[in-house]
Amino acid sequence: MAVSANRLELLQIADAVAREKSIDRMIVIEAMQDAIQKAARSRYGAETEVKAEINPTTGELKMWRLLEVVEDVEEYSRQISLEDARNRNSAAQLGDYVTESLPPIEFGRIAAQSAKQVIVQKVRDAERERMYEEYKDRIGEIINGTVKRVEYGNVIVDLGRGEAIIRRDELIPRETFRYGDRVRAYIHDVRQEQRGPQIFLSRTHPQFMAKLFTQEVPEIYDGVINIRSIARDPGSRAKIAVTSNDSSIDPVGACVGMRGSRVQAVVNELQGEKIDIIPWTENIADLVVSALQPAEVVKVVLDEQVERVEVVVPDEQLSLAIGRRGQNVRLASQLTGWDIDILTEQEESERRQKEFTERSDLFMNAMNVDEMVAQLLASEGFASLEEVAYVEPIEISSIEGFDEETAAEIQARAAEFLEQAERDRDEKRTELGVQDELYEINGLNAAMLVALGEDDVKTIEDFAGYTPDDLVGWKERENGEVKFYDGVFKDFPVSREEAEDMIMSARVKVGWITQEELDGDAELEDQDAEADDAEAQEE
Repeated sequence: MAVSANRLELLQIADAVAREKSIDRMIVIEAMQDAIQKAARSRYGAETEVKAEINPTTGELKMWRLLEVVEDVEEYSRQISLEDARNRNSAAQLGDYVTESLPPIEFGRIAAQSAKQVIVQKVRDAERERMYEEYKDRIGEIINGTVKRVEYGNVIVDLGRGEAIIRRDELIPRETFRYGDRVRAYIHDVRQEQRGPQIFLSRTHPQFMAKLFTQEVPEIYDGVINIRSIARDPGSRAKIAVTSNDSSIDPVGACVGMRGSRVQAVVNELQGEKIDIIPWTENIADLVVSALQPAEVVKVVLDEQVERVEVVVPDEQLSLAIGRRGQNVRLASQLTGWDIDILTEQEESERRQKEFTERSDLFMNAMNVDEMVAQLLASEGFASLEEVAYVEPIEISSIEGFDEETAAEIQARAAEFLEQAERDRDEKRTELGVQDELYEINGLNAAMLVALGEDDVKTIEDFAGYTPDDLVGWKERENGEVKFYDGVFKDFPVSREEAEDMIMSARVKVGWITQEELDGDAELEDQDAEADDAEAQEE
């Protein structure tokens, strides 16, 4: 079939627009069909349902009026009776549509302008969708672009087939860009928004540094060396922990490179940001010591329950360990994921002396013993009355100057004091209105019930509404620093797992969950853990 010049022109326009905007040719043709339908409705009436179709091969245009088959016709421009419809098509049923051919129409200036707007909008929407589909799966990649403009400190980057933005807070401090500058950044988010897809880039994201090292260090790219953790103070200093899967390869040396060539390439890209590379280890104490370099560490004390580390350094090393404006200890904390408290040797000595005095006073007042006996117990490492009352008697009688009779008397006095304290707390618990049934939860004692009562928890149902965070506390990162919020049981040595067991026990008792469901969930968790272990071993 011969194609007329007009038809050929339609297809040529569609092909040109599709190539220019990098979208599917059929999308442009469908946009043209929508535009023609809109123009036809303005010609035949807005209430008329018009369908236009352009043959993608020949460019031939056909138009029909659609009429819905109804029982009682109310709108003659959109509806047709069943009887009339069956005169045209004997198989017509109620709810079907019958078509009526329409002659070609001449586009006036206004209709042509309206059609153009429809096509432009459809093509723009298709271009945005194409850009979203292209970049949504590229989150986590490094991309190169050209600075198109700078608006209020935000840098708009031309990616060739789209635009992206580096917000002011995602730029390295004190770095400036001008029109036409080449820029490299990390794609950290792609979102569909009202005005179209938005591609957000970052030069401060920790993973930007990780990707730069991946490009510079072949061992990281090949998976021989893994980056386990990164902490950055963009433009100033960073710490990166690496580990090797091959014992013959030094992960730190590989990342530094010959005469520092590899790490220097990353430093240059990050505007001179100093980078400390340390070996990763699962031993948190060793990791903290490495992370605090170049400061010398004398002693490390871990509190695994709240993931807090206490580090003791020589007096003259304090400022080095903390760093300028707390930078060194802050980055070390971010790298390890643990809170780090730094003390000097003098401060630790003073604190130990204070704790020793407090324990001695506690033993003297509670058990009515003289100062020498109290200090002997404290110096042997007894930290609480519970330890004194419930340890094996030989541990006390073996202290120099003590015998079995003395040990028995000391333990009896400690136990008597604890029993009286428990009775006092139980009375207070009763005054607060905390019900006896809470004693049915394994692990709860009178002191804990008093703490619950002060938090207005009085029944098992109230307790069942808790979460483990409510009991043992939780951590939040604020302004780059980890802040710990105390739970109701802040004064008791309760782990998160123990808190969760108490809460689930309460939920079983009030009927929110059955023991069978609880056991089933635990079994699934065990299976998942075994599967994770198997995957880790395979890797």
